[in-house]
Amino acid sequence: MKINVTLPDGSVRQYEEGVSAMDVARSISEGLARNVLSAKVNGEVRDAGRPLPGDCTLQLLTWNDAEGKATLWHSSAHLMAEALEALYPGTKFGIGPPIENGFYYDVDFGDRAVGEGDFAAIEAKMKELAAKKEVFTRKEVSKADAIAYFTQKGDEYKLELLQDLPDGSITFYTQGDFTDLCRGPHLPDTSPIKAVKVLSMAGAYWRGDEKRKQLTRLYGITFPKQKELDDHLALLEEAKKRDHRKLGKELDLFTFSEKVGAGLPLWLPKGTALRERLINFMKNAQERDGYQQVATPHIGGKQLYVTSGHWEKYGKDSFRPITTPQEGEEFMLKPMNCPHHCEIFASRPRSYKDLPLRLAEFGTVYRYEQSGELHGLTRVRGFTQDDAHLFCRPDQVKEEFMKVIDLVLLVFRALSFEHYEAQISLRDQVDRSKYIGSEDNWNKAEQAIIEAAAERGLRTVVEYGEAAFYGPKLDFMVKDALGRRWQLGTIQVDYNLPERFELEYVGSDNGRHRPVMIHRAPFGSLERFIAVLIEHTAGKFPLWLTPEQAIVLPISDKFVDKAQAVTELLKTHDIRASVDERNEKIGRKIRDAELAKVPFMLIIGEKEAEAGTVSVREQAHGDLGAMTPVQFKELVDARIAQQMAGI
Repeated sequence: MKINVTLPDGSVRQYEEGVSAMDVARSISEGLARNVLSAKVNGEVRDAGRPLPGDCTLQLLTWNDAEGKATLWHSSAHLMAEALEALYPGTKFGIGPPIENGFYYDVDFGDRAVGEGDFAAIEAKMKELAAKKEVFTRKEVSKADAIAYFTQKGDEYKLELLQDLPDGSITFYTQGDFTDLCRGPHLPDTSPIKAVKVLSMAGAYWRGDEKRKQLTRLYGITFPKQKELDDHLALLEEAKKRDHRKLGKELDLFTFSEKVGAGLPLWLPKGTALRERLINFMKNAQERDGYQQVATPHIGGKQLYVTSGHWEKYGKDSFRPITTPQEGEEFMLKPMNCPHHCEIFASRPRSYKDLPLRLAEFGTVYRYEQSGELHGLTRVRGFTQDDAHLFCRPDQVKEEFMKVIDLVLLVFRALSFEHYEAQISLRDQVDRSKYIGSEDNWNKAEQAIIEAAAERGLRTVVEYGEAAFYGPKLDFMVKDALGRRWQLGTIQVDYNLPERFELEYVGSDNGRHRPVMIHRAPFGSLERFIAVLIEHTAGKFPLWLTPEQAIVLPISDKFVDKAQAVTELLKTHDIRASVDERNEKIGRKIRDAELAKVPFMLIIGEKEAEAGTVSVREQAHGDLGAMTPVQFKELVDARIAQQMAGI
């Protein structure tokens, strides 16, 4: 029998039944086949060597595809496990997935002390095994046989994973002397893995449970070429210099306290000033677009989140309910702002003439992230969202959605995020159990997002299974200065919360109708956004945003009064400035100001004091000459106008 295979360009090729994706690649060219790592068949990533299931769509995946990289890194995790088993017999294995950049494997070394000094030996063994071109062989096994295999091997972690798997769905993958419980997909063989680096190690509780044993998580990365690995390692070194935790401390922006609690940032004066300017920027933009500011409590009755569905879906990730002296009364630290905004909408009768109603709030919410997953400002337990919820008529959804897209793009332009794409996050194509709401409402919501993104000319990718439980969304994926991808900004269409809260408005027909709700947060969370901004700019914020625009440096104590007078004058011109009054040499003051990323240094000595000027130095650029304070103010205004052009 013949099957029809549809390729990404729309062309259709016929092949004999039983043909594999690799066979298709060879029929096109041997050069292509040598580069194929896996294949996407009807949207599912599979081994390139597996027979195609019949008529299908086919995309051949190479290193240039994200799924191709993930396949190589998944196979590299298995290769690392094989190397560890060879070097340290008796090692037991948890899970070993690919991640955004590389892979990890959680392992139990028993009583052995394995540390960074062992990384070179692990890398060497991985390269030795990869050079053997070991074939990855997939085998379907019964649950009984799988249990028997890992019982004999004595690996309790794999046995526990097997408990959750139904019989008939279990597969093993073997390469060389190593066999693992795995769904795949994997490379045809190990030969594409040429460059190897074990990056780091950390503790990781088994299955994320702090009450379970702590395993060793080994992180690694591999590449098809050594130069790519070298370039990546250079990028990692630059990333260390830009780490927002390091720069946040150096720039005096934020801190953490064990007494306050893990994952609860404390904003210092300079960091707070930065936050407030971002908030004011967004408030001004929202005011122009007709938003109304609201404020809601940091807690809410548990029943509020039961009604919204958040308790069912996210209760285990929230702080425990707060009980009160009144029997049966429970509150929760607010995990979401949207249920509160639904109650504001419901607080009085609404007419179609009131819509769209745009409610905005910089609302602080709380999620109980596992301690091992906390990371600076990017993963915290308390964070502030630039949240807004738009209640509109069905015929207004697409227009409102496009206006929010415009607002997100405004933020990106103002902060020089030039490289981004929009991810259309839709339901899982098969498993609908994790979503609430009707099929009809979901179809309408998904179509509105697809059309709005197309009309705004966004470069988009579609990801199935990434929707929120109550509706599809548009997530903006931004590349920073180091080429790393971050999810910043999200817009979601929701037909379901209005149903759950029984929200209504009176239409032009005098009948009662259900509004549609749009959730949006262009920053996402202020904490995460600022973390990404710090690393993107290396702490050199745009002049309009930076906490301190200038520092006045008197050459000696004799000129401190003059420096203070200049500072006060600059403040009347809305220039943020301070005086370095330390009894230090001017060279030291300049060097410290450079390290603190202050954009301008204004030096005052005898000559400047007599002339009523300051000697201006620009951070990283050097001397700009003498200016009066008014001339300096004009320079700052011009630079800011240049940065904000087109905003």
